[in-house]
Amino acid sequence: MSVRGLILLLLGFATSAATGDELRLPQTQSGPPAAGRRVAVALDEYDDTTVHHMLYLPNDWTDDANRSWPVIVEYTGNHFPAAGSTGEMEDAALGFGLTKGRFLWVTLPFVSPDRQANARTWWGDIEATVDYAKQVVPSVCAEYHGDPEAVFLCGFSRGAIAVNFIGLHDEEIAQLWTGFITHDHYDGVRGWKSTDWGWPVEQYQAAATKRLQRIGDRPVLICQNGGTSRIASFLNGRIPLTKITFLDIDMRSIFPEIPNDLVCHPHNDRWPLVESPYRDQVSNWFEETLRLRVDATSN
Repeated sequence: MSVRGLILLLLGFATSAATGDELRLPQTQSGPPAAGRRVAVALDEYDDTTVHHMLYLPNDWTDDANRSWPVIVEYTGNHFPAAGSTGEMEDAALGFGLTKGRFLWVTLPFVSPDRQANARTWWGDIEATVDYAKQVVPSVCAEYHGDPEAVFLCGFSRGAIAVNFIGLHDEEIAQLWTGFITHDHYDGVRGWKSTDWGWPVEQYQAAATKRLQRIGDRPVLICQNGGTSRIASFLNGRIPLTKITFLDIDMRSIFPEIPNDLVCHPHNDRWPLVESPYRDQVSNWFEETLRLRVDATSN
């Protein structure tokens, strides 16, 4: 993205969706990607399967090679009906809400062990899941004018863990990202007894610590309903905290009554759809991150 384009985007963050109205998630549609549409797309190698990812192009998107847009890439939560989480990419909301629909929004799959479908719980085939991201992110940037230097990885619940577990799996995939945003959970903070990757906790945390080293000096925004102190305690001493922003979220201040028409549980990915001081802080984080990039480009 040009310096002028980034400045215009920053100005847009200050005004867009500031009416107090709830952001409306774009409905999934059939057909090719286009401005304002969210559609399912599959890599050629998965044509004979149901494996796919979701792509949303913002309302102001045009097929103009002289323009580019930041990209938000998302991993979804597990299938967890008690919290209203279906495990399906079609029901994701975090990436759209965090960016107010102004970025290209890509929701990536966890490829099932047989490589025939999207896994609704945990990682599926880890190598296939990692490889899918390695292919899709550069292709989206190339084909739909995504800015490869402004690609943010986010996730909710399972997806929050995946930001590091998948997104920092190896050096190649780690290089795709400009910054990282997690909500509710974080890789390595607690063990997962029912899995072969998250238990015993000592081994899991040792592996998570190696993944953390791949963040380098890139910015990280960690959001957590109820507070981030446990995550901060885990990270302290493992990586420098200078580039990490912690955002403690009181979900009841956003939704005084739960369940409601939007969420059925405090553990949810829909809170950024509603205007709140927390969403303002997220916008400020993006604004500062992109402004620093403008400054770096100008120097």
